[in-house]
Amino acid sequence: MMSSGKGIERGVAAEAGGRVLVVDDDPTVADVVARYLRRDGYEVECVGDGAAALQRFAAADFDLVVLDLMLPGLDGLEVCRRMRAGRPVPIVMLTALGEESDRIIGLEIGADDYVTKPFSPRELALRVRSVLRRASATAAPAAQPGPALLRDGDLVVDVAAHEVTLGGTEISLTSREYELLVYLMRHPRQAFSRRDLLEQVWGWSFGDTSTVTVHVRRLREKTESIPTTPQRIVTVWGVGYRYEPVDPE
Repeated sequence: MMSSGKGIERGVAAEAGGRVLVVDDDPTVADVVARYLRRDGYEVECVGDGAAALQRFAAADFDLVVLDLMLPGLDGLEVCRRMRAGRPVPIVMLTALGEESDRIIGLEIGADDYVTKPFSPRELALRVRSVLRRASATAAPAAQPGPALLRDGDLVVDVAAHEVTLGGTEISLTSREYELLVYLMRHPRQAFSRRDLLEQVWGWSFGDTSTVTVHVRRLREKTESIPTTPQRIVTVWGVGYRYEPVDPE
C-alpha cells in the first residue's frame, strides 16, 4: 500500500475511466498493468494471445487497447492492423528494447503510442490517460480553438465535421495524423522541433520523438503529390518541420 500518494491516486482515478483491453501473454505483466489501470479508474480485461484479443475486440466496445508486440500465434503487428481496420480504437503498444523496426511499423499501421519493456507501470498508466484524453478531444472538434475550416489549395480540413479532403476526395487519417495536420495548418510557416510537436500535439513532456517523424512521413504520403519532395510539410534542417502553404493568401 502506498499511503503518501493516496490522495493523488484518487484524484487521478476520478479523472480517468473507460474500458481497456490488455493483450499480453505474460500473466505477471498483464496483472501488473491491469492493477495500475484499475487503480486509475479503468475497467480492464486481459487476454493472452492475438486470436483471443480479436475475438474480444469484435464482441465488446473498448476505449483503448494495450497490446504487446510479441504474442504467440498471431503477432501484435497483425492484431494492430486488424483492429485498426475494424474501428479507430487508440492502441498503446508494448515493445522490447531491440524492436525499433517493429515499433516504427506499429506506428505506421496506426498505433498511437508505445512503451518499451522493461517499463514503469505508472508511466504506462500516464500514457494511457494521455492517449485517451487526446482521443476525447479529437472526438469533440467544436471545442478546439481556431477556424472551423482550414483550406490550402485543394487540401481542405473541415474541423467541425472532422473531415479532410484532397482534390475533393476524402482522405483517411488516424486521430493523431489529423491532430498533427490541423496543428501545422493553424501555424503556417512556423518551424517546430520534433520535441515541440510531441508536447503540443501529443501532450507529452517525455517520449521518443521518432513518433513524430513517423506521423509526418505518413501525412506526407497522404497529402503530398510527391511525398519524397514535400511542398506542404517541409523539413527545416537542424530544427524540425514547417507547414508551407501551397496557396498563400
